[in-house]
Amino acid sequence: MSNIKFFKEENLALEMHKVRIVQKLNLLPIDERLRAIKEAGNNTFLLRNKEVYLDMLTDSGTNAMSDRQLGAMMIADDSYAGSETFYRLEAAVQKFFGKKYFLPAHQGRACEHILAKSLVKEGDVVPMNYHFTTTKTHINMQGGRVEELYKEEAVKTTSSDPFKGDMDLNKLNAIIAEVGSEHIPFVRIELGTNLIGGQPVSLSNIEEVSKICKKHGIRLMLDASLMTDNLYFNKVREERCKDMSIAEIARAISDLADIIYFSARKLGSAKGGGIVVNEKELFDQMKVLIPIYEGFLTYGGMSTREMEAVAIGLEEATDIDMISHGPEFIAEFARILQSYNVPIVTPAGGLGLHLNAREFVGHIPGEKYQAASLVAAIYIVSGARGMERGTLSEEKNADGSEHIAECELVRLALPRRVFTLSQVRFVADRIAWLYENRHLIGGLKFVEEPAVMRFFIGRLEADGDWQEKLVAKFKEDFGESL
Repeated sequence: MSNIKFFKEENLALEMHKVRIVQKLNLLPIDERLRAIKEAGNNTFLLRNKEVYLDMLTDSGTNAMSDRQLGAMMIADDSYAGSETFYRLEAAVQKFFGKKYFLPAHQGRACEHILAKSLVKEGDVVPMNYHFTTTKTHINMQGGRVEELYKEEAVKTTSSDPFKGDMDLNKLNAIIAEVGSEHIPFVRIELGTNLIGGQPVSLSNIEEVSKICKKHGIRLMLDASLMTDNLYFNKVREERCKDMSIAEIARAISDLADIIYFSARKLGSAKGGGIVVNEKELFDQMKVLIPIYEGFLTYGGMSTREMEAVAIGLEEATDIDMISHGPEFIAEFARILQSYNVPIVTPAGGLGLHLNAREFVGHIPGEKYQAASLVAAIYIVSGARGMERGTLSEEKNADGSEHIAECELVRLALPRRVFTLSQVRFVADRIAWLYENRHLIGGLKFVEEPAVMRFFIGRLEADGDWQEKLVAKFKEDFGESL
């Protein structure tokens, strides 16, 4: 009997690519990181990238492109109208989603703008499994409102539910009965609930939602921006999908929807997006808005080079080796942090690693922005830039009070094929140290607060001198230069 111990491949976060081009990084000393976060108003969106060591703000437009994508960019047809590049992209979209009509747009929120202006009217209600910031804003600006129909497990940060993104079917039936199908322009499912941990939606749940929508004559819309992560989880977590190819799962999901839109900054690993439908009347209704807000119908605000890259990216999105990279690295990140007892969202989802800020810094009052405070602290001790996904990302209540988020999370995105495991381990080590010293972290307060989308451009300051105390303790433990 052999004494050799073999690793099981499915338990390894194994890179199925090799690195051919590298970009130099810069890790500022901690005093300079403190200065930088203060100058940025404790808003990581306002940091300059040269001040960031590992950019984990988002995976939107930051994924590494493949050699095939870079090569395809060289054959772009730069014609304003009738570009052959557009027709190559249209064919790739049609093949991936199996739908006839495609409207290009420069990114996902541009699609949301076109869809909201075309379909949402005053007093309408849009049910969804969970909102996304820009989606909700576009619907609200048209006079509609969002109803989140997530199941109870969705907002439990610690869970074993493999599909926390599923919509609650009882709630869907109830809202239709309450407001009437004529006041529901569409039901939206986000394939991977961004704001609550990148949690996936099962094929079975999409089927059930589709049946309810068809029964009541309501369109079903899918936000497919995070679809590759969702496809991976369908494949490995959903029994019925285990013998299906990724392309087959994608088509099965797509066939259940009436409208699909996507940000190619995520799905496709390049910069762009689009809307896909089968209804000619709906297509014609929306297409007049593309030249007004986006660009001509054969580029929609995208550069032709990016369009060529998106076309290849959609083809590569059916490759399990490509789409597994993100979720498997995130799972490894989660495993390391759990070994330090750091509170995270479980099961690990897509898009990035999500810390449970409400438990991590529970001593900070909710109105002092727990997740935003933790994001600033993580940058100070590691140089890694994450994103707040909590109360700061919510809009205030009508009376001006804070709307405390259901989940108070810090997202550390892992763009595909960008970081190494040693870099992930470095950030995990710094977060583990921060958790041991979490009592030093204090809250934040606004000094510049925009009325809308404040998390993008608002500025805050530390409540007291907690950041200086954090730096002093860090230097005591790690030395002056780190």
